[in-house]
Amino acid sequence: MLNVEQLQEMAAASRAAARFLAQTTLKQRNDGLLAMAVALQKAEAEILAANDEDIAAARRDNTPAALLDRLRLTSARVRGIADGLRELAELPDPIGIIEKTWQGAQDITIEKIRVPLGVIAAIYEARPNVTVDIAGICLKTGNAIILRGSKNALHSNICLTAVLRKALTDCGLPADSVQLIEDPEREVTNLLMRLNGYIDLLIPRGGAGLIKNVVENSSVPVIETGTGNCHIYLHEAGDIKMAQRIIINAKCQRPSVCNAAESLLVDEKIAAKALPILAKALADNDVELRGCAKTCALVPSAVVAGEQDYYEEFLRLVISCKVVSGLQESVDWINEHGSNHSEVIITEDAAAAAKFLAEVDAAAVYHNASSRFTDGGQFGFGAEIGISTQKLHARGPMGLEAVTSYKYLIHGQGQTRE
Repeated sequence: MLNVEQLQEMAAASRAAARFLAQTTLKQRNDGLLAMAVALQKAEAEILAANDEDIAAARRDNTPAALLDRLRLTSARVRGIADGLRELAELPDPIGIIEKTWQGAQDITIEKIRVPLGVIAAIYEARPNVTVDIAGICLKTGNAIILRGSKNALHSNICLTAVLRKALTDCGLPADSVQLIEDPEREVTNLLMRLNGYIDLLIPRGGAGLIKNVVENSSVPVIETGTGNCHIYLHEAGDIKMAQRIIINAKCQRPSVCNAAESLLVDEKIAAKALPILAKALADNDVELRGCAKTCALVPSAVVAGEQDYYEEFLRLVISCKVVSGLQESVDWINEHGSNHSEVIITEDAAAAAKFLAEVDAAAVYHNASSRFTDGGQFGFGAEIGISTQKLHARGPMGLEAVTSYKYLIHGQGQTRE
């Protein structure tokens, strides 16, 4: 098992790489991104073979289908990952931007300038595409990254990281800009979380258990990327056909991701008409409906929901349902049971939509659109490093700016403070 001294050596190498990257030009970093994209596609067969090993092991462990989907790479997904790096290369440089200039005391000139954070560590589960997404975002922003993926994606992550590191070396950038912790022992994660002075920011990305452990036990600063108990509320003035399209998309397009819908709220004034239609559409897509007493009375095939079902991130074809008395109860219910991720109202009433958007406490709040849009790529950020459900530093899809900081540059002509 890696010990703390070995992890410190890795982090020191990352620090040296970060200092190098902080002095690079935008062209150098973009060339690195493009080189990584080309290398990934050239190594596709190698990457898919490594992923097949992980898939085979996961199947032997009876891994649920939804988690297998998170783990699986395909030719199309490898191409999409590479394209994500190319999209990052097209984005404006987030580093060196002077956000504001003003005159301070005694006419000193003060500039607020955007800078890299330094060394970032990411702890994440399954989804080997995250390995590349995070590496790309960190390179673009002049940060070095230490990756700690999960054991079930180890072969994929080792292969992907090796490809990225060689591409960086080939274009004159430090290989240690991207490092992977290959040791799968849980204690290594615990040591990583305590590398104060070596790591500037730690980002956990995965299930509720992982995130809770990191938030509660890390002494390194953490950005919490939360689980997604995302709600869709069908208001009394909502279009049922629109609701059907949005709900099926949000629940079924990719049920294993954090921005998939997990909970349905239906206004009691429209429930008798809407719920049977929505329930049939869900059943036609193999979704299990777990509902309150009113839901079950209107949809006999629904399963009675337990209290925990209303807090659950199912990550599979299950959705909870509650009939609510109106807009205010929907807002109160979401603020109590939601995870501050993504929430949706379906309504043609502009005032109701405005109240919902203003009062629901979540990183992303939607009117008449699927929660599946909570994604860095869909927001125009390029790839994302995670979706933050906290309020300090970053919130929502974390693109380039979320992994930067700022400093003040002060220019004088010999002034001294009186």
